Amino acid sequence: MVSYVLLGPFYGFEDSDQIEEKPSDLKVMSYNAWGFNKNGWIKKPGIGDSIVEFITTQNPDIVCVQEHNRIRHRQLTQYAYRSETPYSEPRTIQAIFSKYPIVNNGSLNLPGTINNIIYADIALNNDTVRVYNVHLQSFSIVPSADNFSDGEKSERTYHRLVDTFSKQLEQAKIFEEHLRKSPYVNILCGDFNNTQFSNVYKIVKGNLQDSFLESGSGFGRTYDLWKLPLRIDYILADPDFEVISHQNFDVKLSDHYPVMATLRLKPSHE
Repeated sequence: MVSYVLLGPFYGFEDSDQIEEKPSDLKVMSYNAWGFNKNGWIKKPGIGDSIVEFITTQNPDIVCVQEHNRIRHRQLTQYAYRSETPYSEPRTIQAIFSKYPIVNNGSLNLPGTINNIIYADIALNNDTVRVYNVHLQSFSIVPSADNFSDGEKSERTYHRLVDTFSKQLEQAKIFEEHLRKSPYVNILCGDFNNTQFSNVYKIVKGNLQDSFLESGSGFGRTYDLWKLPLRIDYILADPDFEVISHQNFDVKLSDHYPVMATLRLKPSHE
């Protein structure tokens, strides 16, 4: 109990009473794929193909990719349906891949940024589920001791951080308003570029369930900063879903680690 109070949402405790998965359950993955390493940030050949192989092996029903590479959809052949950031938008590319039909899609067109939120309405058996793919404002810098050792550089870094947090809050409120008008049950996947202790997270989460808090274990690391196990990538689900399981993957193919959740619509909703 003491450990739970101290660690709270920073650490997930494994539930000994795990629920058995059913074929009808929905497996959802969120992954910031860093462009499938198209710019060669990871100095190792075949990273993009390894990401495709990882997704194919895990075989989720729905995949939300942040920082997508459009040419890779040709390799994800198990997904008959996809929605991507429109070509006309000068933004980082996001994609939603689905084994189920996408009947509608859209973009929130976040102002003054290359980041964005897209969504897809997916026909799931006798229901429709709205899936959001969220990529909130990036810091555009990697905070390090060097950024704070020099007075002038430290001030510039501080102002950039303040500007980033301000934009994230604005984006979170835009999302909150859009979600409020959604006519369907909702699933949210994405890279918030902020932790579960932030106001940004609280606004976006609202009354949604955090799959890690419901069924995850350990620190839930999705990003490394100064060797700290930060959790900035999430899968959130409407209360009409039961969170059956949550997985964090220790797969170093991007600057982020992928997450996957298994969800089940509750009988009261079906």
